[in-house]
Amino acid sequence: MAICEVCFRHCDLMEGQTGFCGARICAGGAVRAANYGRLTSLALDPIEKKPLRKFRPGSRILSVGSYGCNLRCPFCQNYEISWSEEAMRCAQSAQFATPEQIAETALYYKNKGNIGVAFTYNEPLVGYEFVRDTAKLVRKAGMVNALVSNGTAELAVLEEILPYMDAMNIDLKGFTDRYYRDVLGGDRGMVMRFIERAVKTCHVELTTLIIPGENDSEEEMRQMCEWIAGLTGKSPGREIPLHISRFFPRFHMTDRDATDVKKVYRLAEVAREKLKFVYTGNC
Repeated sequence: MAICEVCFRHCDLMEGQTGFCGARICAGGAVRAANYGRLTSLALDPIEKKPLRKFRPGSRILSVGSYGCNLRCPFCQNYEISWSEEAMRCAQSAQFATPEQIAETALYYKNKGNIGVAFTYNEPLVGYEFVRDTAKLVRKAGMVNALVSNGTAELAVLEEILPYMDAMNIDLKGFTDRYYRDVLGGDRGMVMRFIERAVKTCHVELTTLIIPGENDSEEEMRQMCEWIAGLTGKSPGREIPLHISRFFPRFHMTDRDATDVKKVYRLAEVAREKLKFVYTGNC
């Protein structure tokens, strides 16, 4: 029996048991990443797709994904690899790659405009060991690393990868405990602490998906942006880019309409009261 220390869940696992995320397992009395090197997705993407708008614009980055996630967002667009029975099936068919192979692939595509590796698609930090080991080699090769994460991880996990990260896009999915707890199955405080630490030494951009009736009030947006603007780190808080994205019905949230475009634009106006760089997506 062993306790997983990656996120707030602290899953207490029996030998051979997999945690809530579906990616960590108790083996030999210790918890390890069962998804280490198991790839479900590999693509050369524009950096803006992560989304990162203020970090090496116009470049491309090799995007790498595995399986597993420690949240349960009912609107997940990657649910086949992030959670549910589909993710477990993906675990069986995922292709294995070593950190060395990923670093070599990143270098191979350098003449195609590739600047490094982005860890994305599922929640990368449920397999942070692979992220850490690969990022070290990518950095050694003179290329950059980016992380796309929900930020639901202990600071000890963040410290393992932070020395090798050049940029992050972190989901700040809303700004109420109710929304994080009841809708996403998460912990807002953990995400906020993660962001507070990350901005100290890394380029960070944030993303908020606007769900009608859940996190779409002007009051909540003002409170969130006031908090962001008050952060201190590599860049002044008011210069941390915020991406406000439009929701489309999908997965377990097909019972509501897509976010009104005017609502997204209005919330962007509200955000600009405190923040210098605000972008709208999916509009």
